[in-house]
Amino acid sequence: MEGGPWNDRIGGIGMNIDESGGYMLTGSSDIECIIREKFVFSRTRLLFVHEDKDVRRHFCEILQDEELSVQAVPHGWEALECFKNFPADIVMLCTGGGGLKSFEESQAHFPGAVTVAVVDGSVPEGAVAAMDLGSCYHLSAPLDPVAVQSLIRKINDWRRSELSLSGEVKRRQRYRFENLIGQDPKMVEIYHEIDGLSASDATVLITGETGTGKELVAEAIHFRSQRKVGPLVRVNCAAFTETLINSELFGHEKGAFSGAVALRKGCFELAHRGTVFLDEIGDISAATQIALLRVLDSGSFRRVGGVRTINVDTRIICATNKDLLKEVTKRLFREDLFYRIHCVPMHIPPLRERKSDISLIAAFFLRRYAVRAGKEIATISAPAMEMLCQYDWPGNVRELAHVMERVVIFSQKKEVTPDELPRNFREAPPLCPFALTLTSRSLPAAESALIRKVLEESDWNLKRAAEKLDIARGTLYGKIKKYGIQRSVIPPL
Repeated sequence: MEGGPWNDRIGGIGMNIDESGGYMLTGSSDIECIIREKFVFSRTRLLFVHEDKDVRRHFCEILQDEELSVQAVPHGWEALECFKNFPADIVMLCTGGGGLKSFEESQAHFPGAVTVAVVDGSVPEGAVAAMDLGSCYHLSAPLDPVAVQSLIRKINDWRRSELSLSGEVKRRQRYRFENLIGQDPKMVEIYHEIDGLSASDATVLITGETGTGKELVAEAIHFRSQRKVGPLVRVNCAAFTETLINSELFGHEKGAFSGAVALRKGCFELAHRGTVFLDEIGDISAATQIALLRVLDSGSFRRVGGVRTINVDTRIICATNKDLLKEVTKRLFREDLFYRIHCVPMHIPPLRERKSDISLIAAFFLRRYAVRAGKEIATISAPAMEMLCQYDWPGNVRELAHVMERVVIFSQKKEVTPDELPRNFREAPPLCPFALTLTSRSLPAAESALIRKVLEESDWNLKRAAEKLDIARGTLYGKIKKYGIQRSVIPPL
């Protein structure tokens, strides 16, 4: 076999080992091109990543009788390149050595794929780490043919049931953007902004409540940018004390302080030619704000306890759930730093302001956790979905994900029903039905009455009223002026 390229047949399609040890689909005739387009890619696509050539060959032999389109490559970075032309439905990745880093990167690039981690059976911690990074399943090495075939068939059956739903593929393409989900116009606008930032290195400030997905937006910006081949280094600024945050960001020299037994590079240095994501930037101290301002202005800094100036080429993306402008007014945040990071502001709306996305997000997490738990929970009943949509979700998307995970853990049915939702959903008071009695058949009079009704129910909060009426706030203001609608004044007692 070493004398020439080894050839196998996977589902009737030829595969060769290239010089780097990766298996690639072969065929040059027009007929085979048609087969590739119409036949292969209508099948489940599986990408297998393992550094051992014999293991890759053995894996392909195991699946030679399965109806799959398979590609196998030795390294994580090759998998990321392969994904561009081979959008895999299933990813199987070895977690040994530096595999976990590549595994995490594949999750950021292709969160819709079902991921299977191949872990060392003698090291159970590898399975735990892989699950933490988003793996739906794990298999122990050495691979057992029966276990591999059983798992692939199970995932393949689930995928076919998914694709059998009318228009499912088109809906996924329409409602997914990188690792984000949503069809609401506010989310579509964010997608356009992310796409527009792909050719820019501008500093971005992402604002929004806790759990709205600010880190996911930062990941999408990085992996769509020209820096995607560089590292994305994440820092939760709220997790460090004033003393430790400087060391975390800029590093320290040996002996800089008690416990500094060796030189340590900081996040800016590690993110050279990549991106630093500073989460909860509103919590950093005044001293750190000054040091951060210097990095933004000159691209240089000094390690804690050091005298040498270090220059870096790093893009900065910041995020916060605070109103930084109010923090500036209170003199808790430097005004010059605020305007320096406020180059491209992006606001992520809370889930209660885009309730049309709740059903999409709930279905996504239901599928993810059901596959991970090995359960066949396919749908959410209409009454249960109505309860989910009525809830205000103070914890936003993160809270919704946790609710769906809890449902999957305790569910014994194939459909989520109201009695499987947490108690606070079942005990929530029902929404008052909206009733509007018209005293005239005039269209302007009917519109005026509807606007007045909604304004009163919203306590004349124009933003809330405009959202209920599904019109822009400026349009609502214009109609209030047009119809001469005034707020009722209650006379004093």
